[in-house]
Amino acid sequence: MDHFGHLMFTPAVRDRQRARGSDGANDRLLERPVPDGLGPDERAFVESRTSFYLGTVSSSGWPYIQHRGGPAGFLQVLGPARLGFADYRGNRQYVSDGNLATDNRVSLFLMDYPRKARLKLLGRAVMRDAADDPDLAARLAVDGQGRVERLVTIDVAAFDWNCPQFITPRLDAREIAATLGPELTRLETRVAELEAELAALRGA
Repeated sequence: MDHFGHLMFTPAVRDRQRARGSDGANDRLLERPVPDGLGPDERAFVESRTSFYLGTVSSSGWPYIQHRGGPAGFLQVLGPARLGFADYRGNRQYVSDGNLATDNRVSLFLMDYPRKARLKLLGRAVMRDAADDPDLAARLAVDGQGRVERLVTIDVAAFDWNCPQFITPRLDAREIAATLGPELTRLETRVAELEAELAALRGA
């Protein structure tokens, strides 16, 4: 695995860091050891995501961002530095697919809005027909999503945790239910008790 800073801090980027006085802080980032692979924190974070953003580059040099979503676990850790997910029929534009045919470098952006955390990953991706690897297709398939058309595997080259600054906490329906569920249950129980008391008083 490579060092995120070594890949991202090009000479032009380092020039900007020096010009704006952030080179010292980024020097410390560059001094961090290169990880052997995804650690327990990264693995747990990846497999608990319900969405992520995938960046590719077109043959004409234009970046392209695509959203991918599904139930927690749809993006799986397949090895120490390999991720995978199933691709289903969408709008049939095949922009990411076409981009990967000429440049397999990708960037993934994974967000945890309630906890204000984000993980950035760089890697090289391969997209192939699901029929080419039925076992992997079965492993990556998500119930209720339809027929798996393609498989995407990503060999992670580097990763970095980003700071929580400016992340606005948001909750999806599942997280709202988990957060408010106990309180709603308590209130529903109390309402039922009060209705029973009211009915008893009316009967008396």
